[in-house]
Amino acid sequence: MDNGGGVYVYNQTREAFVATEATVANTYVGRLVGLLGKTKNWLRPGHGLWIVPSHGVHTIGMLFPIDLVFLDQKKRVVHVEEHVRPFAISKVCLNASSVLELPPYTIFRTRTRIGDQFEIGNLRLAQRLHAAG
Repeated sequence: MDNGGGVYVYNQTREAFVATEATVANTYVGRLVGLLGKTKNWLRPGHGLWIVPSHGVHTIGMLFPIDLVFLDQKKRVVHVEEHVRPFAISKVCLNASSVLELPPYTIFRTRTRIGDQFEIGNLRLAQRLHAAG
């Protein structure tokens, strides 16, 4: 997946959408910039940033708190951090292969826990399949 298209993030274990409009940061620049420069408009439920690959993130320079979900290669939740404030550094999680940055309270709202299985898919493809079905 590339930066150009969005993805949806679905918690299969809890049967809940974690993000319906997430962006993928899988290039050096995309991972470096992350959510820097985003305004509080980004905090609407359904938004997210999937950072691939990543073992940890920071919120230095950010203007708002975020939730973090760390996923392994199979998209299983291996670590969560709720309401991470600006100018903080997350735990480095070596068994994570990617990190989801989400609006605050997303983890609480979706009841996401360590061990949950996520599905991450192409948003445009899912929309086309839904429209055709």
